Amino acid sequence: MAHTLAIIGFGGMGSWHCENIQNRVPDIHVKGVYDIRPEACQKAAEKGLFVYDSVEAILADPEVDLVTIATPNNFHKPLAIQCLIGGKNVICEKPVTLNAAELREIIAARDESGKLFSIHQNRRWDKDYNIIKTILQDGTIGKPYFIESRVQGSRGAMHGWRGHKVNGGGMVLDWGVHLIDQIMNMIPEKVVSVYANLFTIFSDEVDDNIKIMLRFESGVSALLEMSTNCFVNLPRWHVSCENGTAVVEDWSCKGRMVQLNTDAEMAWDEEIVYTEAGPTRTMAPRPAHTLKELPLPEVQVDWSDYYKNIVAVLDGKAELIVKPEQALRVMKVIDTIFESDKTGKGIACSI
Repeated sequence: MAHTLAIIGFGGMGSWHCENIQNRVPDIHVKGVYDIRPEACQKAAEKGLFVYDSVEAILADPEVDLVTIATPNNFHKPLAIQCLIGGKNVICEKPVTLNAAELREIIAARDESGKLFSIHQNRRWDKDYNIIKTILQDGTIGKPYFIESRVQGSRGAMHGWRGHKVNGGGMVLDWGVHLIDQIMNMIPEKVVSVYANLFTIFSDEVDDNIKIMLRFESGVSALLEMSTNCFVNLPRWHVSCENGTAVVEDWSCKGRMVQLNTDAEMAWDEEIVYTEAGPTRTMAPRPAHTLKELPLPEVQVDWSDYYKNIVAVLDGKAELIVKPEQALRVMKVIDTIFESDKTGKGIACSI
């Protein structure tokens, strides 16, 4: 069954949604857009899209059954509620809201309307993330105990509205929400503590460099880092497991996985070993025969699968992948991150 979509907000992400759907999701027809900016409306018209003059005009269009909201973050809640109560299924860009309380209001509107509501957490389909998720699910190198996830750049200040607090700007709500969603989807356990350092190196209003520590109930810990002021990048992923280590270097997904050879014995030398680290046994090189180098798993991913899942759900053929209840847990963690940074302390929790 074909579905017709309208987009509210035709900036960078709104345009991306339009192009991605038009090129890769044949069961969705993008009919038109609404934006308060004349230049955005002109851009949409030049692409052959219908330009609505209000949100109400979208709600009054019987052809439209699906709306994607791609506005600045502070408009997500009122627009989502308006569209749900107005009888439309709704997809919202991330972060879904500015805090958990706002999302609870949207979930109540979803329940009242009976319509679909989801959040565009497209980076669950990132190749690097799915490589690491596959390694952990397969148990190739055993149980994880410390996971490092980083996105690092050096372009400085936040761009446009993302640099303003009133709009819900800052790195926690921009990239941080992706990294938190990924790790909470990867480790299906409660988060039991949160510690955050949020830095404002360039911005006068919002965090632009962030370091977040999450601890899960089994003891697995994760360090999530987003930098706009890093000139020598660390790996995108560095995962320490009981029986090995996995590294994904960058977006190209170059990396390696080293597994312990549990069949090989490793005896300690009686004599101190002299290395570049000085006299040591602990930091001496491990014998090569006790290790196995393995290739990273091959994974096939496609960002358009998010929208294909939406179509399948609307047609009654699948379960929703990105659920509002999952996003609510993420937003609760984000609330706790801001509390930790404000107080300068780790926060015990059960999320």
